[in-house]
Amino acid sequence: MKRIALFINSLQKGGSERVMVNLAEYFYNQKYDVILVTQYKRENEYELLPQIRRIYSEPKEEALTGSRMKNFLLRFRLLRDIWKNYQPDIILSFLGKNNLMAIATAAFLPAKVAVSVRGEPTMEYEGRLMQFLAKRMFRFADGVILQTERAKEFFPKAVRKKSVILKNPLNPVFLEQKPVLQRDNVIVAAGRLDENKNHIMLIHAFVRIAGEYPEMKLVIYGEGELRERLTALVAEKELSDRIMLPGSIDHVAEEIARAKIFALTSNTEGMPNSIIEAMVLGTPVISTDCPCGGPAALIEDGVNGLLVPVGDAYALADAMRKLLSDKELAHKIGENGRKLAKELAPENVDREWMEYLTQRL
Repeated sequence: MKRIALFINSLQKGGSERVMVNLAEYFYNQKYDVILVTQYKRENEYELLPQIRRIYSEPKEEALTGSRMKNFLLRFRLLRDIWKNYQPDIILSFLGKNNLMAIATAAFLPAKVAVSVRGEPTMEYEGRLMQFLAKRMFRFADGVILQTERAKEFFPKAVRKKSVILKNPLNPVFLEQKPVLQRDNVIVAAGRLDENKNHIMLIHAFVRIAGEYPEMKLVIYGEGELRERLTALVAEKELSDRIMLPGSIDHVAEEIARAKIFALTSNTEGMPNSIIEAMVLGTPVISTDCPCGGPAALIEDGVNGLLVPVGDAYALADAMRKLLSDKELAHKIGENGRKLAKELAPENVDREWMEYLTQRL
């Protein structure tokens, strides 16, 4: 029985974390021995099958010292000990520094290491030092999994040669939703309330159309450090009765399925699960055409969605007007979006991940 160790910061609700949980459960159901290694346990996490063992790689607080170097070495040894004790055949790591740690701590061990960059590489590896390390250390990975062809351009030829584009498996919950006949007068967004998701742009765009479409409301699902700032902005615009921030909810698929528009306003994205899920539900999607090209890889502008420039609230407002004023266009875009369901069905995409990790590495 092959042993697979999956490594990520936490299981806090987000696109990468959901993919990691989906893959862990798929490998387990395919009779692989699976462990999931996280640094932390956070609030508001995805649930993991109880049969899958979860191991924490972060040292206990009392073991940490005032020395950054000593703390780094402690984390390094703990993670390496996990690999030595579990003896995985494959280590799959997601995101930023985790990828560098996975490569370094597994050096000279029998395990194959695959690292996955989930977004724009220059954002996932900020600063010259981190970008230098990523470009150099990824040469020693056995596999490099990227989200888009555009992301490959960041890496040198030696890394590009061993890289592969693998799609995100669709959350089965979104395939279970039945098409709705009557949509609510709501524009929805879902994601962490942080700078990158740029919900400020979304609020400003909604303000521009609010007077023209007094029946419409905006609902932004998610939690994050910008909640107070966004709430204050909504109050400043005197739209607290029409712009809601209800936090994270379990039945978000039902809310997206009933909405007239799903909007994603990120500054950068890899292959955004939220867009995929909204399209599969038949909800017309508007997205920023952000690096590293994930939305543009999914959306053919005007056919199965609308693309707008990053940070352009005026263009976003115009796109909203286009869908709200043209029911035929909105219906066409929604129906074309549904066609992604077959391409990204979990049984197909999960199998591609398994084949890559277990047969080609």
